[in-house]
Amino acid sequence: MTFPAHATAMSEASGPMGPKDADWSFDRFVAVGYGVVYDYVFERFAPYRALRAEVLRYVESAAAGVRDRRAWHVLDIGCGPGNFTLAIGEAGFTVVGVDPFGALVDLAREKRRTRHLPNVSFKHAEAVVAEPRWRGAFDQVVNVHGLYAHPAPHELLRGAWEALKPGGHALFVNFSRRVPLLGTFTDLRRREGLGSALRALRWVLPNAVFESTRRRLAPPNYWQMDEFQAHLAAAGFAVLDIHRTFFDGVSLLAWVQKTQ
Repeated sequence: MTFPAHATAMSEASGPMGPKDADWSFDRFVAVGYGVVYDYVFERFAPYRALRAEVLRYVESAAAGVRDRRAWHVLDIGCGPGNFTLAIGEAGFTVVGVDPFGALVDLAREKRRTRHLPNVSFKHAEAVVAEPRWRGAFDQVVNVHGLYAHPAPHELLRGAWEALKPGGHALFVNFSRRVPLLGTFTDLRRREGLGSALRALRWVLPNAVFESTRRRLAPPNYWQMDEFQAHLAAAGFAVLDIHRTFFDGVSLLAWVQKTQ
């Protein structure tokens, strides 16, 4: 489950609510609802727990041999409510999460304060390198389920490349197809039984609801393996590993290194 990687700005004009204000209010309502549901699903849906562990393994593998993990800087692009960012921070790394939705960033910051993680910070920014000081500042970049919904995915990839130090690593997880509600439930019930199908609804149902609320967005970027690798190479990355992951292989995980 993810959310579009672009935001509607709030109108600063005073007076009666206009169309832009209504759009912002709707987007904020959806974003807050997304954050609350995502938190519930993230801890209770086994494929998300498995993906969190997999992401951490890759982050830790690149930092193997580093004596002080806080000296290892990670950028989580499109962090949403910060679940993966916080997991990386709890592992001891210094991590910055960026997201274009201010409501989600607010939720992430509150969780950071609750968990007392001074090595974690969140910024309200577009899902590309928004600050010149970030260029070449990070040892690793992480982006989980952000590319498929981004209106300019090639800009996101290039922004990740620019954020990395020479030879730095990045990890991208991207959906390769849509997850239909009825079809997925029916298939799981047939293959694994009613109990498994009902448990999967923890993610499949809210994912379908939030997908239906996405507006003003180009068709999803459901890249297959060859296409994904080509886009990564064009952005200046060497692909070290790419494989299917998450919920019966609906996503592709690419582990790459900055070249050029």
